[in-house]
Amino acid sequence: MFEALTQLPQDPILQLMQMFRADTRPDKVDLGVGVYKDDSGNTPIMAAVHEAERRLLESEITKSYVGPAGSAGFNESMARLILGDGSSRIRDGRTSVIQTPGGCGALRMAAEFLRLCQPDTTVWVSTPTWANHMPLLDGAGLNIREYPYLNRETLTVDFSAMLDTLEGARAGDVVLLHGCCHNPSGADLTFDQWQAVTQLIQRKGLLPFVDMAYQGLGEGLEEDAAGLRYLAGQVPEMVVAASCSKNFGLYRERTGALMLISATGATNTAATSQLLSVVRSHYSMPPAHGAAVVESILGDDVLRAEWQLELGGMCERILGLRHAFSDALAPVGDFGFIARQRGMFSFLGITPEQVRRLREEHGIYMLESSRVNVAGLNDRVLPQVASAIRSVM
Repeated sequence: MFEALTQLPQDPILQLMQMFRADTRPDKVDLGVGVYKDDSGNTPIMAAVHEAERRLLESEITKSYVGPAGSAGFNESMARLILGDGSSRIRDGRTSVIQTPGGCGALRMAAEFLRLCQPDTTVWVSTPTWANHMPLLDGAGLNIREYPYLNRETLTVDFSAMLDTLEGARAGDVVLLHGCCHNPSGADLTFDQWQAVTQLIQRKGLLPFVDMAYQGLGEGLEEDAAGLRYLAGQVPEMVVAASCSKNFGLYRERTGALMLISATGATNTAATSQLLSVVRSHYSMPPAHGAAVVESILGDDVLRAEWQLELGGMCERILGLRHAFSDALAPVGDFGFIARQRGMFSFLGITPEQVRRLREEHGIYMLESSRVNVAGLNDRVLPQVASAIRSVM
């Protein structure tokens, strides 16, 4: 049976990781892999996470399953983190959250649920978008349509083109939006643009589906959720996929959440029962450890304050790197967009040939699209990277 299979090409990001590991140059720089790094080049374990894990190690008495929905405490905490403590959607019983294996698990379970609701569901996805959005959604059998998002000349949001294209969406279609820190472009919607998109979604009867993977790493926990919260307050139904990989640093723990907002409490109860049936048929139960860490942090005032302080420092560091990087590249062009964008990623707008030269001549690794992980920079390597980029331009 297996002999009929052909080898697939390697994922570009995984291939870049392999090439970087094989490079023996001591001054090589990895700007391709999308994880946060500190000034030492490490992906740190946050202090609040360390303390929460210590407490769990001392108090945990079972390794039994947590059930298809995961931990109720984690789910309640994530609902408040995403929508805010005072959300009427939570008070009215119109919101449910389930724990998932990472943000990927949330996205895929959402896709399977949407196909269950309507087998010929169409999802509109931004161009560009995170590379894994397509296989996660398309793999569930959804129809994919694309709307223009990034102007490749200015590297800013092409908002008029986005709205013009979404005018072609039909009632019942789904629109996938990035909650903040757009991956891979770093170009976010302004609050006014969130309001305009909300009006279009309401007028055309579309279902908003928000991927909130980076809350707290753009401008702050509350600021990053402002657009999503406005949208949630205006529409009858909504889907949100959230990840704890970045803002809690729990990458390998695969901790995520999937939120449903329904028109009524009764509808939400029925919808959640169907969603849990989908979960049961795929992975049955989510992993427990990462969610227990998040629940411990968000449920303890001291740990939460420590986590928010550290997360705020990470956010400020990324913003500082953006301004420093933009300034360092100013002699060879207008890179001010880097300072105006948010989150970990930006496109440099250079050619694939220049990207190849950076890798081969200078040991600087990034995707061929010129997407860079700004959080992979630090005070030591930033001058080296900027000098190399200037030399190939």
